[in-house]
Amino acid sequence: MRTEDVLAAVATGLWSWDNASGTVTLDAEAARLLGLPAAPVRLTEAQVRSRFHPVDWNEIDGVVNLAVAEGTLAEARLRIMDEHGRVIRTVRSRSKPLVEGRDYRLIGTIQEVAEPQPGTSGPHTPITGDWRRSREAFLLDAGRALAEARSTAEVLRVAASLSMPGFSPDGLAVFGMSGERLTVIGHHGHGEGDEGPFTSMTLDTDYPAAEVVRTGRAIYLPSPEEYARRYPMTWPLAQRFERRSWAFVPLVVAGRTMGTWMAAFKHPVAFTPDERSVLTTVARMLAQALARAGVAESERELSLGLQRTMMPVLGPGIPGIRVAARYVPTGGGLQVGGDWYDLIRLPGGSGAGRIALVIGDVQGHDVRAAGLMGQLRIALRAYASEGHRPDAVLSRASRFLAGINDGADGAYGPRGAHGRGRAAGGAGAEDAYGGARFATCLYLEVDLDTGTVDIARAGHPDPAVRMTDGTVLLRPTAGGLPLGIDPDSDYPTTRLTLQPGETLMICTDGLLETGGHDLDSGWERIRRLLEADDGEDLEALADRLVEAVHGPGSHHTTGPLADRREDDIAVLLLSRQATGRAAPKEAPRRTMMTVAQAEPERIAAAREQVRQLLHDWNDPDQVDSAVLMVSEMVTNVLVHTDGDALLLAEVVCREDSRRLRVEVADASDELPHKRHPGEMASSGRGLILMELLARSWGVDPRGEGKAIWFELDEPSSGNGCCA
Repeated sequence: MRTEDVLAAVATGLWSWDNASGTVTLDAEAARLLGLPAAPVRLTEAQVRSRFHPVDWNEIDGVVNLAVAEGTLAEARLRIMDEHGRVIRTVRSRSKPLVEGRDYRLIGTIQEVAEPQPGTSGPHTPITGDWRRSREAFLLDAGRALAEARSTAEVLRVAASLSMPGFSPDGLAVFGMSGERLTVIGHHGHGEGDEGPFTSMTLDTDYPAAEVVRTGRAIYLPSPEEYARRYPMTWPLAQRFERRSWAFVPLVVAGRTMGTWMAAFKHPVAFTPDERSVLTTVARMLAQALARAGVAESERELSLGLQRTMMPVLGPGIPGIRVAARYVPTGGGLQVGGDWYDLIRLPGGSGAGRIALVIGDVQGHDVRAAGLMGQLRIALRAYASEGHRPDAVLSRASRFLAGINDGADGAYGPRGAHGRGRAAGGAGAEDAYGGARFATCLYLEVDLDTGTVDIARAGHPDPAVRMTDGTVLLRPTAGGLPLGIDPDSDYPTTRLTLQPGETLMICTDGLLETGGHDLDSGWERIRRLLEADDGEDLEALADRLVEAVHGPGSHHTTGPLADRREDDIAVLLLSRQATGRAAPKEAPRRTMMTVAQAEPERIAAAREQVRQLLHDWNDPDQVDSAVLMVSEMVTNVLVHTDGDALLLAEVVCREDSRRLRVEVADASDELPHKRHPGEMASSGRGLILMELLARSWGVDPRGEGKAIWFELDEPSSGNGCCA
């Protein structure tokens, strides 16, 4: 008797599914069970699909893929529909995949089964809609959580928190390859040290995880008896954990088995096709997440190692100062970029000597930017060590970078007429091959004995100073073009004095602009942090500055701009230590700046300097008066002389109030004189305003030139001087 006849006698049909041709062959009984005439037939996949409930068809697709991957039977319970969409019967299908390269054939049986009664369940119970929706929601949540994990530790933490619908494991372990050995890279639900016997196993060990790596196929052990039968050598090691079922699923990435995921259960699990499908899907997502995390960690280690080799070690040993610095790569890619800082001991000098502080930013956030940064840092160190002044150091550095840009453009395309620098608008623009780059830089030479700081600036944000009483001033400095744009650029020098107890801050624009800020709003955010600091712990202040911009709470300080892109952050803090005793809180606060004939726009910066100096002045009207008089004095120098204006403003504590004294000096010997302008005159009221607004004012002849000054006394606040 034929096999088909025997099977037909027990209402069981034969069928085969050819994946390559997309056809399904049914014998007479199988055709009858599908609601077709009882005769052998060959149908297309679409014709067969129309006979199944659509939900069940989607389910069988996953079951078949799982069986092909594991080399196991594909079992499913399916509802058969008639032409009107009504369920006419339920059948159970069991088939064996025959894999031929990338294609496969399924050969199996189909048999009618009775519908289960409400409340009953078993290993072949059809998946209910609620269970299916729960499973899909779980897989979506798991995929999202694993996709967001950025490190191996985070991936393992997410895996440990997964709660699978209906059969959550209580013990998890991830095994990974280390050379030719298998080791535990993370586990959950076990005690500390429990992984000891399972670490550093050879692949030929009689252990399920090792076999999974060898074969690339999952192993399901539904009972302790099955475990002990298949793996008698290692069963005693697993027995003490008192688990009832185990799943060992391969972690596969790009066709390569990179490890094994173990899920252990304290309750028996039958490992139905649906449960195996969930475990396999989770293992696939886990493998991808671990691979991404591994690549990211390797990239971070590479970039941090690269940055560490290029950043100085700011250790102790320089008397009279404290220094703190931070670098945070946030611009993406390999997390390497062009931001850098440096501290250089300068030759010569007497006493405590001189140091140079450097901070800069090469255009871009890639390995090329990091490479150029390293070259620039070495060049700046060389020029500084030769004893050049700040302006000469930056001029030489600009010619150095311009020469590199000429070489880059020679390799990747012409740079323009005569091979010289582009106009500023297009300078440093990257092309697809790297192209020319520019860099901003701030170079400061500090005399450790006197506190004088000579500054040269190349397109970089200005430095800021926190005074001993908490007042914070942004110190405007003269500057030139970014490095590398014009090899003949000049970089004028600005001098300021850092008093004992004061703190100098220099940073890259990432500290100011990260989080949707422009330079102005970003500076206000940083100013508030500097003002709130007590000036005692520079390391803690550096941490707070970075955390406010890039830490967990930085979303509370987002700026007004829609663009929230991040940039690399570098910040360097320097504080002069007071000699003998701590600097008094009532020490004078001073600011000084030069307004050149060629820079009349800096009059606005001079007004802002005075307003910042008087940020806590009791009388707002006096602040406005001081700002107005400063504007008049500086403007008169630029209009009526051929030289520059030097502004010096100082707030001094007196017994019961504070006094503001402002001087504006110039090189002209011509003294100002009072005019009597008419109602329609547009000038000539400067001295009249000073007579009306100032407590006192005057003109002091100097050896070369003169200085005009005024003073204002703050009304007493009743809280004590400088309170």
